[in-house]
Amino acid sequence: MGVPKFFRWLSERYPSISQLIAENRIPEFDNLYFDMNGIIHNCTHNDSDSPTHRMSEDQMFIAIFNYIEHLYGKIKPKKLFFMAI
Repeated sequence: MGVPKFFRWLSERYPSISQLIAENRIPEFDNLYFDMNGIIHNCTHNDSDSPTHRMSEDQMFIAIFNYIEHLYGKIKPKKLFFMAI
C-alpha cells in the first residue's frame, strides 16, 4: 500500500524528478527501483476490467516479466536493480 499523495508532494517539492525523456536520448542511470505493486496491477488488469475477461496465471507472469524486461532494457542500470513488493 502506498503513501497517499506522496508522489504529488515529492514531485511538487522536487519538480526535476519527473521528466519526459525522448526514446532515443535516454540518459545513463546507476540505479533502477521498481514498486512492483503498480507493475503487477497494471499487467494483470486490462483497461476494460471486464468480469468476463480472465487471464491465466501463466499469462499474468508473462505480462509482468515482459514489462520488467522492457523497462530494464530501456534504462540499463549500471549498478543496482531493485524490485520492492
